[in-house]
Amino acid sequence: MSRRHPADLRAALAALDLMPGELVRVREEVPARFGVSSHYARWAGAPAAPPTGPGPAVLFERVTPPGGAAGDAQEAGAVLMGLYGTRRRAAALLGATPAELAHRLLDAVAAPLPPVPAADPGRWVRSDRKPDLTALPVPVLTEEDAGPYLTLGAVLATDPATGVRNLSIHRMCVQGPDLLTIWMVPGRDLELAHRSALAAGRPLPVAIHLGLGPAVLLASCCPTSLVPTGTDELAVAGALGGAPVELLPCRTVDAECIAHAEYVLEGELLPDTMPENPRGTAATPEFLGYQGTAHPALPTVRITGITARPGPILQAVSGPGHEQSVLLGFGMEAAVLAALRRRGTPVRAVHCHTAGGGQLMVVLQWAAKRTAADDARVREASQAVLEEFRMAKLVVSVDEDVDLESDQDLWWAMVTRWQADRDLLVLPDREGFPLDPSQSVAYSPALSADGRTAKAVFDCTVPYAQRHRFRRARCRRSPMLRSGSLLRLAMHAPQRRPARPPGGRRGFEDRP
Repeated sequence: MSRRHPADLRAALAALDLMPGELVRVREEVPARFGVSSHYARWAGAPAAPPTGPGPAVLFERVTPPGGAAGDAQEAGAVLMGLYGTRRRAAALLGATPAELAHRLLDAVAAPLPPVPAADPGRWVRSDRKPDLTALPVPVLTEEDAGPYLTLGAVLATDPATGVRNLSIHRMCVQGPDLLTIWMVPGRDLELAHRSALAAGRPLPVAIHLGLGPAVLLASCCPTSLVPTGTDELAVAGALGGAPVELLPCRTVDAECIAHAEYVLEGELLPDTMPENPRGTAATPEFLGYQGTAHPALPTVRITGITARPGPILQAVSGPGHEQSVLLGFGMEAAVLAALRRRGTPVRAVHCHTAGGGQLMVVLQWAAKRTAADDARVREASQAVLEEFRMAKLVVSVDEDVDLESDQDLWWAMVTRWQADRDLLVLPDREGFPLDPSQSVAYSPALSADGRTAKAVFDCTVPYAQRHRFRRARCRRSPMLRSGSLLRLAMHAPQRRPARPPGGRRGFEDRP
């Protein structure tokens, strides 16, 4: 049987305690309204405005709800941000490197492990709470936001027409004590299940989860091209995590819930709609770094019950942060790998860069070319990725000696292995992604409609005939390093505590 990995959020945090500098605990009380986001930006930044960059996971242990009063200890709850804020940390939680994780996802899709009823329901102690969303420490990120948003709420529902279970993450805005608006991409599984329920004349029972184990959360972020309709994301999660996901029956609706979730919000997806922001035009920041636009009419979810583990942790993401891009990127990488395999042009590795939200910028790494014909194969396969994946806007192809996880190496390949007049391929006016504001006729009259874009391949691979001119300098390996002496010395060196962020003050604690 495959190796087991952290089965729930608490096991993941325990694993971080063994990784120096990866987890920061904030014990000072902070407000959910603007406080969590402003403090988190000290470590992780956000593409919305500098400083930017990956950072540690941050556990805010005492967060007052948006409607709660500061100092009310009864109202304070824990909020986790940034668990998947770096590719290395996200992969390590599943016992992999970033380059390995996409391959692991492909293996999990090929050999899914179905979920099972919880063998020992009493193991997952859950308390009933009044269905009052305003009492939860749900962050409000900016002053323009429509309200508190569940940014990492994983919705589990079963299509009444097909019996197929689906788990997916959606942005949901708190509109009242028991009411949410939910944004569903048209044509995706949850929206289709909602349509099936409406056609049968009833609401769709759902379970919304906050705080899940790494395998389950990552599986829920996979694109349809990787996990097609009819494939159970929970079965993919089971294979990825090395053990079946355990399920419990909901208490107030006819639905299942994931046993290990920190919070479960039980409810019904209704036929009613309402404005996402009744007071303005803004929603909440999007993952590409721009403020989101509120939808004029979104479906609503009526919350009928809330259960929680003792001392629950509400997990969230900052919309314009690295974390959401990391989560989206791994599934996209696996999907691109699978697509190229189907073409018979297997690529050595794929990296969906966080600068493109894990979707728009795809870096392909190719093995050493064997013949001159490989020059054309690389370009044809790079173009095929742009044609097959609507959201992919740029493909950068590099050789196997380039470190995909190093921006310095990627830019080095760009400036020393690329000439604009021969290595740039432009595909005009293709279907794109409207959240990129440059994909509009107002920006480029060459586009036929908003949501379309010009795409480009940057071929930074060395031409086969000139490969001898592009050899990288290599330092000779030290005999001491070969013997492992330096490695043993590094492993036994004392660990330095990570520096406090600029402007840090008493009450913030770094915990290796």
